[in-house]
Amino acid sequence: MPKPIHSYIWRYALILVAVGLALLPVAWMATMAFKPHTEWATSAADLHWWPHEETWANFEFIFTGQTDAVNITHERTAGKPILASLVTALLGTLIAVVAGTFGAYAVSRFKVGANLPIGVLQLRLFPPMAVMIPVMIMWVFIGAMDTWWGLSLIYGIVTLPFAFWLMKTFFDEVPREIEEAALVEGCSWFRVFWKVTLPMVKAAIASTALFVFILNWSDYVIALLLTRKDWVTIPVYMNSLSNVMSGQMYGAKAALGLIAALPPVVFGIAIQKYLVRGLTFGALKQ
Repeated sequence: MPKPIHSYIWRYALILVAVGLALLPVAWMATMAFKPHTEWATSAADLHWWPHEETWANFEFIFTGQTDAVNITHERTAGKPILASLVTALLGTLIAVVAGTFGAYAVSRFKVGANLPIGVLQLRLFPPMAVMIPVMIMWVFIGAMDTWWGLSLIYGIVTLPFAFWLMKTFFDEVPREIEEAALVEGCSWFRVFWKVTLPMVKAAIASTALFVFILNWSDYVIALLLTRKDWVTIPVYMNSLSNVMSGQMYGAKAALGLIAALPPVVFGIAIQKYLVRGLTFGALKQ
């Protein structure tokens, strides 16, 4: 018996309300980015959704450190932090996904190390501050403080458990019979892995890479502790956007937040054809 139409109406109405509530902060940030200083540096009673006088001054400020709209300057611009975030997040994602993929395949197929999965997971069980203090000492000793490779390496290490466990789940869903058939035909294990298994889980790799990239891209604590000036990332730079006279520079922060939201969105759109298949990989396996 078909469901009455009003049940579908209520269902989609609730979905629209949930989506609207989720997008409310994004809409506020987008409008704040185009508000002049006089509209966001005001009392709460005078705040309004849409800017009365749209301006690009907030974007001009974060890229030049000053703007003609108001007499405020900043010693740093957002160009280098954006580049630092892109480089370290991409390299950290590459390290985590490559190492996690090889490790997950070894555990899934050859049962290498009975306690290895739990050992990898322990990297995320310790409190971040308890781990970062010895890491800081180690990074100073090897000269990795405030460097692109030092921050990329720690990003790869920290997000490795996510990549490892996600890829292990995906490899467990790949039928072993396909690999065994390739072995019978004379392929080596590495050739089976490279030519047979990897193409089957490329959607899973794409979804794992997106998840890990978002974790690295949005990190604040690690970048705050391991960078000083040269490789400060977007979250750390955003925290410095304040002024003695005007307090928190909400317009500039909103403009930078709008820019910071673009890379994950672009990355997700670029791999969207793999995302649904990757996130539901093995869900219909009998």
